Amino acid sequence: MEEEKFATIIVGAGPAGSTAAYLLAKEGLDVLLIEKGATPGSKNMFGGRMYSHALHKIIPNFWEEAPVERPVVKETITMMNGSRSVSMDFQEVKWGTPPYHSLTLLRADFDAWLAAKAEEAGAMVACGIRVDDLIRENGRVVGIQAGEDRMLADVVIAADGVNSLIAQKAGLGKKFSPKQVATGIKQVIQLSEETISQRFQLSGNQGAAQLFVGDCTKGMHGGGFLYTNKSSISLGLVVTAGALQHSQYKIIDLMEDFKENPHIAPLIEGGEIVEHSAHLVPEAGLNMMPQLFGDGILVAGDAAGFVLNLGYIVRGVDFAIASGEAAAKAVLAARANNNFSRQGLSTYQQLLKESFVMKELVAYRQAPQFMANPRMFTSYPQLVTGLMGKMFTVDGGPPVRLLGKVFSQIKQSKIGLTQLAVDGLKGARLL
Repeated sequence: MEEEKFATIIVGAGPAGSTAAYLLAKEGLDVLLIEKGATPGSKNMFGGRMYSHALHKIIPNFWEEAPVERPVVKETITMMNGSRSVSMDFQEVKWGTPPYHSLTLLRADFDAWLAAKAEEAGAMVACGIRVDDLIRENGRVVGIQAGEDRMLADVVIAADGVNSLIAQKAGLGKKFSPKQVATGIKQVIQLSEETISQRFQLSGNQGAAQLFVGDCTKGMHGGGFLYTNKSSISLGLVVTAGALQHSQYKIIDLMEDFKENPHIAPLIEGGEIVEHSAHLVPEAGLNMMPQLFGDGILVAGDAAGFVLNLGYIVRGVDFAIASGEAAAKAVLAARANNNFSRQGLSTYQQLLKESFVMKELVAYRQAPQFMANPRMFTSYPQLVTGLMGKMFTVDGGPPVRLLGKVFSQIKQSKIGLTQLAVDGLKGARLL
């Protein structure tokens, strides 16, 4: 492979990289897709759900051939406080029929399938290769160095995940601070299809997604998640690295406590752990986005910080796929003009601005700062669970009207009506 020349070299066979490789190869370009793991997806981790719209646009009805798990029809948000929890459920049965709104996935299977689609289209997929450096000529990126091998290209696409080495080598990004990323930990717990459907009140292939906040992170900025697969449950926690760094807790200990929590244990009872993984997750949105293009290089997916966490909804894969699509279109435009300079690749920025990726990141640019409010993980779960406890407790004591119970609980929480109103208005405006 020494001194081979490609139209495009893509580093990272996740959703962003494989999407770009698929689209470029379909146009007849000589594409090399490099993956550090033994197979695509073997080193990749996420909570477990993908919103379908972005890939459906590129590969219509992809679910007919892709290794997907369950279409999500049930959404639950749970606040946890000791022995108490309060959940809000939403169910949309139509989401269980095509075109599916969102699907649970296992990355090892799904990423391998998407990379295989790129290979079928004509891309060369090379696994088990670590890219050590970029090759430059006259200030422009013209290829990559992998061990002793030098591979040249008109354009390199960095899709190598959060804290991208390639973006840093190109001078487009820098290492993130602990406040900008979170540590995610996940276990895949095997259960029978029948058990999962029964425990989550699902029919057929229907799936459920549940997010948790409060005691699951010991009041630290973060939360828990649960997604139902065909015959397993993806269960995990995400905690801001900065908060974890200054705490007495280890993420693995938090995970064990989470599994033993009385609100979680019955859901996974009798299950067998078949997969365990941990990963850094970009959390700061636009505040951590690197320069997206340079001379001979583009940055896509997690490497660009394209993740959106609004507390009640978490998205990443659809952003990655859309950025991979935009990167492919930018390469094709640069090729048509035979201009792979920073200016020639600047189409990428405009394509992203026109897509939902930048529109949503800009619209919710202040959401990460709001979500860092410590009251979200301590005071409010305590307030809500305490109020529900007062509402449903019957103990023979003197009667208290509902409004009195509300004010009593707010006073006990020490938040105050003014602070409650400010947080409520700010959340409604920003989220």
